Amino acid sequence: MRDYFLILGFLLTALSSVSTNAEVLGKDAIPPQIMDQVYKRHPNAIDISAEKKIHFKQSLYEITFKEEKDKEKIIELYRDNGRFFVNGNNIHGSNMMPSVAYDNLKAAFDTYTIKDAILVVNPNGVGEEYDLTVNASGNDWSVIVDHNGNITQKERD
Repeated sequence: MRDYFLILGFLLTALSSVSTNAEVLGKDAIPPQIMDQVYKRHPNAIDISAEKKIHFKQSLYEITFKEEKDKEKIIELYRDNGRFFVNGNNIHGSNMMPSVAYDNLKAAFDTYTIKDAILVVNPNGVGEEYDLTVNASGNDWSVIVDHNGNITQKERD
């Protein structure tokens, strides 16, 4: 009986920590120290939005915006204190992920489509992560895949 409650406790803890909805933040919800740095680097930034992400075990803000004259979106990641972390590279449509990553996505989602893919290279050492938006069964998921092709994070948008 004790084992039953122990397993039930672990199960409830795991379920509560697995899925937290990723939320796109508007410009007003982005911390001012980050906005200051964005405007220092890109004084003509428009259409600014952000999303909280975890890359390389660090809590980061993924800032997406456009320059006034450009049509292409720019992706930059910042630490909570406002310091620039790294640029994100849009790789959607390319085959840059390890082939095992596609097998792992198939195992996790059965049928899926990748709506967006961003390469995040670790500025502090070796490795990269792939930040994906995956659509499976009509739901969007935020998925992080490491350089070995393993899914390290998966949360429903």
